Amino acid sequence: MGRVMLRMKGIDKSFPGVHALDHVDLEVEAGEVHALMGENGAGKSTLMKILTGIYSKDSGTIEFEGQEVNFTTPAKAQEAGIAIVHQELNMMNHLTVAQNLFIGREIMKSGFISDSMMNKEAKKLFGRLNIEIDPSEVMGNLTVGRQQMCEIAKAISRDARLIVFDEPSAALTETEIEELFKIIRDLRSKGMGIIYISHRMDEIKVITDRVTVMRDGTYVGTLTTKDCTKDDIINMMVGRVIYEEPKQAGSVKGDAPVVLKVEHLSAGKMVKDVSFELRKGEILGFSGLMGAGRTETARAIFGADRKDGGRDLHQWQKSRDKDNRGCGQSGNRISVRGPEALWTCGV
Repeated sequence: MGRVMLRMKGIDKSFPGVHALDHVDLEVEAGEVHALMGENGAGKSTLMKILTGIYSKDSGTIEFEGQEVNFTTPAKAQEAGIAIVHQELNMMNHLTVAQNLFIGREIMKSGFISDSMMNKEAKKLFGRLNIEIDPSEVMGNLTVGRQQMCEIAKAISRDARLIVFDEPSAALTETEIEELFKIIRDLRSKGMGIIYISHRMDEIKVITDRVTVMRDGTYVGTLTTKDCTKDDIINMMVGRVIYEEPKQAGSVKGDAPVVLKVEHLSAGKMVKDVSFELRKGEILGFSGLMGAGRTETARAIFGADRKDGGRDLHQWQKSRDKDNRGCGQSGNRISVRGPEALWTCGV
């Protein structure tokens, strides 16, 4: 057992009609990567929001570095040395990397903000993390993985000793995940505490030392990662062993009628020459990393954003409403001018 850096004991939190946390415990040691796992709604985010001062607890105690604490704001938690890297990055894309790192605490010289001094300090931070990022680069020009590394550098710049990573790999490529893991291992070797929230079992086995599992707002238990299996963790998360045969084929017949067809759709910078068909009774998934254009495609289909090129959206569903002007019979083309045009056609 190492030195306990964080001890949360009997944390209880209720919202109107919901008992979100029921006397939850969590201990994190210095120099440890500690996974916090549970299904959606298990209470992980609520627990971390209490730790970082976003929510107040109803009861229980929090000890950090041997002192009992009760953070009333995120700023108080940051001052004490606790930082969180959210899944949704909090960056100003039009500012430079250095400007983002020091936003709200800019380095001044002769009464003016000194970009050169901030660039110099940012370069030192990146050197400590062994990553190469140009501090003068505009944040919006970086990949999601690089932006996340800037978030980590920002936490380090505030002298954080405990960092919470909330689904950090959700939008990263395999290469970027490896770079992230190198940084986390380096932080661990320097004695920092890491709380790692993820649903990816493979990552948990690779990067963490211990796993704490929550279910329905309660503490289930803590396991040593190297001594447990994925099934052990899943069983604790859901209360039973889950096994599903891999799906071999779809349940929709090949000759099922096409109800929606999109051909060569283009919209803005993100949507280029997208084509697909959706058949009756089919669930069609759109996958890709953050920034791949999934949301932009859906918005263009629905008429929320203007199309730039390609053929019009086709809708193969027969109209059942005599007032659905422009939809007509099966196979008619729809010229989408806004969401209302599709609502009347059953999309």
